[in-house]
Amino acid sequence: MAETIATWFVTNLQDSMAREIIVFIVSMLPILELRGGIIAGFAMQMQWLPTFMIAFIGNLVPIPFILLFIRYIFRILKNTPLRSFVEWCENKAEKKSDQIRKYAYWGVFLFVAIPLPGTGAWMGALISVLLNMDSKKTFPVIVLGVLTAGIIVSILSFGLLGSLGFGA
Repeated sequence: MAETIATWFVTNLQDSMAREIIVFIVSMLPILELRGGIIAGFAMQMQWLPTFMIAFIGNLVPIPFILLFIRYIFRILKNTPLRSFVEWCENKAEKKSDQIRKYAYWGVFLFVAIPLPGTGAWMGALISVLLNMDSKKTFPVIVLGVLTAGIIVSILSFGLLGSLGFGA
C-alpha cells in the first residue's frame, strides 16, 4: 500500500514541486513514513543518500509532537466528529502493543525498525505514549529504529532493485 500511495505522490506532484520536497512530505505522513519517502525517491531516480537523509529527517519531524501532545490532541478530538477515528487509532495501537509491552524499549526499537505494514515511527510513538513510556527514553529508540528501517528499505530499493536495472 505504501508503494501505491508513494507512486501517486510521485505521479501527481513531480511536475509541480521539487523531488526532495515530495520525499520529505511523504516521509512525514502516517502509513507512508520513511518507507514511502525512500520508495518515492527511488521512483524519481534520486540518489540513495540524499533520499535516505531527507526521508529520515522527514519521518522524525512529527515524532516529538506525537510523544508530547497526542494525548491532549486525542482528548480534544474525542469531542468532535473525529471521535471514531481517534478510537480506531487507539484500538489499532492497543492491538499492536504486545511486542512493545513485552520488551519495553527494545520492543519499540523492533517495532519501528522492521519495515512491515502497520509498523513505523508514528505507531511506535503512539503505542509508547499509550503505555506511559518515558518520552525522553523513547525518542532516541525511535530514531535508531527509523535509521535501521531506512537502511533496510534503502538496500531493498536502491540495492536490490537498482542492481536489477530499476531506478537510480
